[in-house]
Amino acid sequence: MEDRQIVELYWQRNPSAIERSAQKYGAYCFSVAGNVLGSREDAEECVNDTWYCAWEAMPPHRPNVLRMFFAKIARRLAIDRLKAAGAQKRGGGELNAVLGELSEAIAGEEDVEDALIAQELAQTIRSFVGELPVREGDLFVRRYFFTEPVAEIAKCYGLTAGYVSVMLHRTREKLRDRLKKEGYFT
Repeated sequence: MEDRQIVELYWQRNPSAIERSAQKYGAYCFSVAGNVLGSREDAEECVNDTWYCAWEAMPPHRPNVLRMFFAKIARRLAIDRLKAAGAQKRGGGELNAVLGELSEAIAGEEDVEDALIAQELAQTIRSFVGELPVREGDLFVRRYFFTEPVAEIAKCYGLTAGYVSVMLHRTREKLRDRLKKEGYFT
């Protein structure tokens, strides 16, 4: 089934949208979440939560690239789960939850300014990656967005892990230079 047809099922509130999504993108989302979490059980839960979040987002959202839409959701859920696990290790998540709720209610101008700077930074990084040669950009995105292991990336491209590591290091250096040039840090 084509992506636009799956999106249409979500818009029609047809429960088979979830089944079709799981068939077509379940393994992919599992890989994205698993790379972040390193736990099969947690990754499976994130994938299930991905379908719920997609159900809640469509409508009103109509994603252009369904695969990336699901990947972003799975990745965000996995990172949130990882942060929550870290908070539990530090003595429970309830205080952190309360502080998080309060910070939303009392966000000051500094927070708004920080959010705007973060949006600008994200746009700068997207632009930077878009300007890279295709393979270099792919390696960068696979490593730093999808958190794939260097060895796995190297295998996909028929390269050595050392070569990929060096390429990623050089790309990070280019990014650092770009961010310095744009005034994000000195």
